[in-house]
Amino acid sequence: MKKPLIALGLLVVLAFGAWAWMHQRDNDHDGALVLYGNVDIRQVSLAFDGSGRVAELKVDEGDEVKAGQLLATLDTHTLTLQADQAQAQIGVQQQNLLRLKNGSRPEELAQARSSLSAAQAEAARAQKDLARLQGIATNTDSRGVSGLELDRARAAVQVANAQAAQQRDALRLTEIGPREEDIAAAEAQLKAAEAQLALLQHQVSQGQLIAPSDAVVRSRLLEPGDMATSQKPVYALAITRPKWVRVYVSEPDLGKVKPGQPARVTTDSAPGKPVAGKVGYISSVAEFTPKSVQTEELRTRLVYEVRVIVEDEDDALRLGQPATVVLVGDAQ
Repeated sequence: MKKPLIALGLLVVLAFGAWAWMHQRDNDHDGALVLYGNVDIRQVSLAFDGSGRVAELKVDEGDEVKAGQLLATLDTHTLTLQADQAQAQIGVQQQNLLRLKNGSRPEELAQARSSLSAAQAEAARAQKDLARLQGIATNTDSRGVSGLELDRARAAVQVANAQAAQQRDALRLTEIGPREEDIAAAEAQLKAAEAQLALLQHQVSQGQLIAPSDAVVRSRLLEPGDMATSQKPVYALAITRPKWVRVYVSEPDLGKVKPGQPARVTTDSAPGKPVAGKVGYISSVAEFTPKSVQTEELRTRLVYEVRVIVEDEDDALRLGQPATVVLVGDAQ
């Protein structure tokens, strides 16, 4: 009989101790609303925009990185050579366009005029040869010159006149200069070459992986020599600012929570070092109690998600860490 009585006495003492601890805890909070949740932060999976072989990784797990910092590079040697080739092609197109815009040089005009003079002289000579043969034929009653020689002389005159006309047209085109359509086509070719260079330079720039914001490296997922694609993350980053504690408030306590309301956040590892915070978000939609905080009694209770933004200057809070939130006072 003594053993059951002793066990019963121990249970009473433990129950009283638990009640006293709960009562003392509530008194310490001065009736403030106490909520329980977990620390949450944003995470980023970083991958290259392009694909290629990883050349260098500059940071490792646990390293702090700054926004704009170079984290990794791809082997872009082939793309760099193609960009150099495109740059040379742009130089060629620029010179072609400049030549068309400048028009004909004085030397080209002089050459065209000389060619026209030579063609006109040849036509005059052919015409004189024909006239001489026709005179002989007339004086000799067609016996001194054959018909074949006259036909050849007439043909030579026609050829010489045609060549003179051709040289005349060539001189006129040289004086006028290039057509507007030719200049427009050269300008279009230059723009196409410049666009090709810009594309290659953009692809080269995609071979650099840049930190989007201040963060801490959580995981290094590839190594130098691995093939990277836009679907394969290289690093997983934890963005340490802002941090917040995700808690859930039941409907009866919802009126006690206001945006901007100050809060104190403590953890089991540092109960005496509260971190300041404030209410930053209150869900407008009710949801069932999350599985991570369910009990048999709370399984069907509706709650509202609340995010308490914390000012963790010492970086003491960690992702997923359980935390106690005490809401005090009213929002400013």
